[in-house]
Amino acid sequence: MPAPAAARPPFELSLDPCALGESILRHEAAALAALAQSLSGGSLADDFRRATRLVLACRGSVIVSGMGKAGLVGQKICATLASTGTRSHYLHPGEAVHGDLGRVHADDLVLMLSYSGRTEEVVRLLPLLADMHVPVLAMTGRRQSPLGQAAAALLHVDVLEEACPLGLAPSTSTTAMLALGDALALVVSRARGFTADDFARYHPGGSLGLALTSVEQAMRPVAECRVARVDERLREALISHRKPGRRSGAIMVVDADGRLAGIFTDSDLARLLEQGRDTQLDGPIGQVMTRGPATVTSGTRVSAACEILSQRKISELPVLDAQGRPLGMLDITDLVGEIPAEGSKFQVSGSKREPYRREFETAPIIPLRLHEPGRSGE
Repeated sequence: MPAPAAARPPFELSLDPCALGESILRHEAAALAALAQSLSGGSLADDFRRATRLVLACRGSVIVSGMGKAGLVGQKICATLASTGTRSHYLHPGEAVHGDLGRVHADDLVLMLSYSGRTEEVVRLLPLLADMHVPVLAMTGRRQSPLGQAAAALLHVDVLEEACPLGLAPSTSTTAMLALGDALALVVSRARGFTADDFARYHPGGSLGLALTSVEQAMRPVAECRVARVDERLREALISHRKPGRRSGAIMVVDADGRLAGIFTDSDLARLLEQGRDTQLDGPIGQVMTRGPATVTSGTRVSAACEILSQRKISELPVLDAQGRPLGMLDITDLVGEIPAEGSKFQVSGSKREPYRREFETAPIIPLRLHEPGRSGE
């Protein structure tokens, strides 16, 4: 009877997790730097241009596929493509041969991920896709693999060593694939002229979706706000214009034509009481209101409104129509978490149709031809 295996310690006592973690991150960062270098006039440059042309020329959907960790990376790339203006769907290679291949059309392009290029389920699909006349864009680490040889275009991810201490678990290779997939999706997005409005249309949920929506969708409508005339007594305005439910907030003060003349906030009321000017509670609100308050007009993005709230250190922001009449109010309590932190790099600002912005927009745009003379399969 074989002797029982010795119990292994639950962890290595001499292990410095931070040192090992730093080593892994530096290893993967170095691989990304090498990949970027090969894209900047290196061996990957022509392939990347060809891949970009293929995606832009695709009249159908970009079908992303891959097995295991490569498949998981592919699902994220697929989601990035879809949210940045390129119609995309994920196809599991195993399910594809059990009927899901029917999702693929001749107008589609298949982006196939396999670092070895020899994954059985992936290789099995290649002749089937060829029979359907569907071009394959390969992302692999092996040019001479079956996948590399069958591809109309190839994105070569050359990773010499995985960051895994055993050198086995896909780590550096999947990081490189993911980064290259992001680069492809975002370059195509910019080439399409994808805008922040387009992104908001596909991403209406979450804090990012809210930041990109217009203020009309986030404001409290005027019917739920406190509005008073300039000649109305302050005390009456405070009492008669109370709104149940949420905090009282500010009073928007309008003139005889219904245009915003000023605003009276909780801070204005506190200032009156602190300075012993109680008698003005029975005077016109127009005499104690703040004139020329910060406002935004309809169509402004919530992100731009949050910038104003943050910079001016205010809690309420009236939303006006083109004639200066109140449409509603943005209240800071409704936007908690959307006010940008000081020094934050992610800010979406500018006109309504401003192009979708990220730091890569500073790079020059290289003209892309959809067909390259002398090449087949593109």
